[in-house]
Amino acid sequence: MSTSPIDAYLARLHEEWLGDRSGAVADYIPPLALADPDALGIAITTTEGHSYEVGDSRACFTIQSMSKPFTYGLALRDRGFEAIDAKVGVEPSGEAFNSISLAPGSGRPLNPMINAGAITSTSLVAGAGPAEREGRVVDFYGRFAGRPLEIDMEVYESERDTGHRNRAIGHMLRAVGVLEDDPDEALDLYFRQCSVSVDCRDLSLMAATLANGGVNPATGERVLARDLVDRVLSVMTTCGMYDSAGEWVVDVGMPAKSGVGGGVLAVLPGQLGIAVFSPPLDRHGNSVRGVEVCRQISTDLNLNLLHVARSSRSAVRRTYSVAAVPSRRRRPEAQSSALAELGARGVVQILHGDLVFAALESIVRGIVERAGDVDVEVLDLTEVTELDLGAGRLLIGLAESMAAAGRALAIVLPPSGELLAGLDTEHLEVFPDLDRATEWCEERLLAAHGAAPVPPSRLTLAEHRLARGLSADLLVALEEAVVPRRFEAGETIFAVGDPADAAFLLLEGEVTIELEIDGARRRLATLTPGFSFGEFAFADASARPVDVRVETACECLVLTLDAFERMGEQTPALQAALLRNLLIGYYEIIGRATREAGSLPGGR
Repeated sequence: MSTSPIDAYLARLHEEWLGDRSGAVADYIPPLALADPDALGIAITTTEGHSYEVGDSRACFTIQSMSKPFTYGLALRDRGFEAIDAKVGVEPSGEAFNSISLAPGSGRPLNPMINAGAITSTSLVAGAGPAEREGRVVDFYGRFAGRPLEIDMEVYESERDTGHRNRAIGHMLRAVGVLEDDPDEALDLYFRQCSVSVDCRDLSLMAATLANGGVNPATGERVLARDLVDRVLSVMTTCGMYDSAGEWVVDVGMPAKSGVGGGVLAVLPGQLGIAVFSPPLDRHGNSVRGVEVCRQISTDLNLNLLHVARSSRSAVRRTYSVAAVPSRRRRPEAQSSALAELGARGVVQILHGDLVFAALESIVRGIVERAGDVDVEVLDLTEVTELDLGAGRLLIGLAESMAAAGRALAIVLPPSGELLAGLDTEHLEVFPDLDRATEWCEERLLAAHGAAPVPPSRLTLAEHRLARGLSADLLVALEEAVVPRRFEAGETIFAVGDPADAAFLLLEGEVTIELEIDGARRRLATLTPGFSFGEFAFADASARPVDVRVETACECLVLTLDAFERMGEQTPALQAALLRNLLIGYYEIIGRATREAGSLPGGR
């Protein structure tokens, strides 16, 4: 069974950082001092609502300062931009989270991510009284998390009893007129909101909801308007990590927020949300492991928002099975019948546009989920304009996990071949065109399942498709009408523009029918023993429309146009039988074309 390369990556990341013992657990709030310093949880949730988790991702802890962007968003929704901007600025303070930073003149807190600004945002949440305001805040967080959340009362009571500096900030805000009422109510709600209990998975979904423009990707509910989300993310980018915000933007490049409970959440707009839980903090009050894990994820997967390509949504143009659209290799009936059954175990996806991590993640997830039903996957990248580094690494990880599970991944690259430059393609099968990749897929399925006998390398005339149903007398007459010829590998049997004066019955070897289109040689079909070519000579004796090149040394029986016309006079029953068998072959071609058309989007 294939495992997700994202799960494997997070497991390696967790193991790598679990041994980091730097930092110290917050102890100014007594219950926080009891946190396990060895706890480490990581969760990633995409804007499609799929979560990846590792370690202590379901361990509960309090949200603390990670509540600030959400309460700020709620206050913006309740009061509007103008009213909030009159009370709270949006400028980075460059100072610690509990600094007393007020703008000269107005007395406004510099931004809503420091405690002074957060207390002000909390005071602006609408409600008829303390209980209603508390209920609205907790419910709002829960709608981001996709489940009801609760306040950890032990932590709340401790924060309330020890929050002297925050009380001082609150009374200072009242003194300068930023808080218009008694600060105790706003402070109490602030202590309560910081004490809401969450886990890593909750936080990653809360971050993913912001990444998804305010719509919870798991529930589908719009929690916050997009223009308000844009403001929240902007402030998180410049102010969310306090006095290390600049370093964070340079190294990680995602809007983020930390909390002294050990949590860090980060948002990559349009793609995903990340959450890490690890209690030991650095001197800025940020989780040591949380910061480093986010930094490494951003680097490894190229998630810095300044690197994001033009599109981050699904990049699948078309998906079909090998049974629906086989390769242009024409096979013996036993193999064709086997592939009609086995072909569903080979899936082709044609991708387009810019592939970033989140776009490829959904494709990879689908490949992993159908591991029990599909052996071989083909990804056609010829219409992909850019493969983000993070997406490329995800692709390589997928190939490795599939190879370990006995599955296989093939890639079709555009002519430049630069999409995978610098990546290890050891476990990837790389092809220059989709048709050759599909043929490889078919060969692998036939070999893996042993579903069809190996066809004979040479046929007799009686075994040829064109001789189906012929009586002994008619078969003798056909043998007398044809002339055997051998051709060597690489030889051209006929070319575009040559006179169309004969048909060829292939008994041994392989030939390829080609045509030059836009300066490139395109394979129309590769024929194996039992097939014929050049039959249009019997319908239109003008020039050949295609080239026929010998793949492996072959033997053909040549039926000239003159011999075919004499046949109509001397043995008309033979001519009629040949035309009937030719029509059967054409119906097979039409049936294949119909199935291919049906696999197109909107096809029936």
